[in-house]
Amino acid sequence: MLRTAGASGNAATRTAGGVRTRGWLERLILSEYLVFYLTTAYFLAVWPIVPEIATASSLSNMLTDMLPLLVVAIGQTFVLIVAGIDLSVTSIIAFASVVGASVMTADGGYLGGSPLAVPAGILTFLLIGGLIGWFNGFCCTRLGMPPIIVTLTGLMFLSGTAIWYTTGHSETSSIAGLPKAFVLIGQGSAYGVPNALWVALVVGISAHLLLGHTVFGRWLYAIGINRKAAEISGVPVGTAILWTFVISGVCAAIASILFTGRLETGTPVLGQRILLDIIAAVVIGGTSLAGGKGKIVWTVGGVLFLVVIDTSLKLLGMSLFVVFAVKGGVILFAAIIDAMRQRIIMRG
Repeated sequence: MLRTAGASGNAATRTAGGVRTRGWLERLILSEYLVFYLTTAYFLAVWPIVPEIATASSLSNMLTDMLPLLVVAIGQTFVLIVAGIDLSVTSIIAFASVVGASVMTADGGYLGGSPLAVPAGILTFLLIGGLIGWFNGFCCTRLGMPPIIVTLTGLMFLSGTAIWYTTGHSETSSIAGLPKAFVLIGQGSAYGVPNALWVALVVGISAHLLLGHTVFGRWLYAIGINRKAAEISGVPVGTAILWTFVISGVCAAIASILFTGRLETGTPVLGQRILLDIIAAVVIGGTSLAGGKGKIVWTVGGVLFLVVIDTSLKLLGMSLFVVFAVKGGVILFAAIIDAMRQRIIMRG
């Protein structure tokens, strides 16, 4: 009897310990700040191995790398919230870069040397992003095409078109000779703060307010949670989804402005390698692939996490293939965490 009672007590203790551990893990997985915890833990773990990561120059480079990626990831957040995806963003970045540069360049640009060159060039960037986003949204909502097919074909078409356009406007593989006033957007600063950071702050704050404090934002979450129920409730589902693609396209165009200004040239391969980063940043931040869940703050955390990983791997001298493999693993990890969150929520 004593042995039986003792065994039962031990089993109860183990069960209680398991419940406490499981409860702690579930709270961590469900935490809105999980990505920030992961970033801090990773940074502290890699710091002794690569002390250079904590130097002022490395931190400055991380901020520089983070800002354009953050802007385009913010646009992707809107699309993912309604359970869509936009794979065309990197091609929008490249195509807007060469077309906008062809308007401003002093080497035979359409408005080269004109005081209207920079305003017209910036407007060209934004119009291209908005129009391509509108076309993606139109195909998805009015024609009923799957977003992954529409944006994947857009990625391929725009990539080729950007190269073709460049060959017709430059004897080299890029379009240089951009006005100094435009270059300052990507390289300059105001009040000691990089201009790119000011741009990212405006985009981020505007997106945060749009998602969290407007009827449009509530529509997007409702669509992501249950599209049919949202439609029955009177939400203009098609129009709202179309606008998420427009927002994604415009954010990609703004990121293109920052990239192009920093490089001082329009190039048809701009942003070619960051599609994986964009998707990973948004998903690892906590935005659900199933839709209905996402915040701009989470995306900021996801971008920061990816940039810290990328910087550490480069400082370690890892090859590009290793970097891609690690980022692919990060996306898989984020998807697993997302699935675990859904199961925990459904279990109550």
